Amino acid sequence: MTALAARRRHPLATALLVLIGLVVTGAAYATLLPSRATASGTVSSDVEAGHKVFLANCATCHGLRAEGRNNAPSLIGVGAASVDFQVGTGRMPLQQSGPQAPQSKRKLSDDEVRQVAAWIASLAPGPSIPTSEQYGAEGGDVSRGGLIFRTNCAMCHNFAGKGGALTRGKYAPSLTGVDPKYIYEAMLTGPQSMPVFNDQTMDPQAKKDVIAYLQTIEKAPSPGGFALGAIGPVSEGLVGWGVGLLALIGCAVWLGRKTS
Repeated sequence: MTALAARRRHPLATALLVLIGLVVTGAAYATLLPSRATASGTVSSDVEAGHKVFLANCATCHGLRAEGRNNAPSLIGVGAASVDFQVGTGRMPLQQSGPQAPQSKRKLSDDEVRQVAAWIASLAPGPSIPTSEQYGAEGGDVSRGGLIFRTNCAMCHNFAGKGGALTRGKYAPSLTGVDPKYIYEAMLTGPQSMPVFNDQTMDPQAKKDVIAYLQTIEKAPSPGGFALGAIGPVSEGLVGWGVGLLALIGCAVWLGRKTS
């Protein structure tokens, strides 16, 4: 007992006990939680699979660790929402470089999109993919949403969300028929030339109001007849005058030839 007590009073005894405790705790944690959830709400298996999908489809431009290279930006900190928007709408992987990545047919499956988003989210904190309760139009204030949209979005997307031209070959895409989830993610992450409307700039309820407004005007009929893409009264009036004047000139020419 005297020898055992002497060993317990050794200066390294406490450090050894702490080290053994840490090793046992770590081993038990890894054994009991092999598929623990990450910050984005997905399991670690998705993170591992997402890294493989990323290496096969995205690493050529964005780098092996998503650090960015050449003209491709770093993806560290963009969050799962940005990946879900860019890849889910077919804008990424990019087919060819240009002023703007156009929406096209999706190249990856739903599972692959989720996995890549999980891996990117594991690199650094960022906006997560919104839930259906967040981007659903139910509970949205259409009137308030219209005011917010006209104040912040109409200068690029048109007051009716039909899109418009920007500088240097860029454009604001039409929002007609776009999945509400992608509209929410675009506001949350600010893809390409679009500003970021995070929750401090535009709270989740305001985003829901905007989505409710867009869905309402998309379903609204055109009482004046052909809406010409809702590009605005000045442009529509110009088209009307042009067509009308050409019709009048045609009638005058036809009448002149007939009388002669």
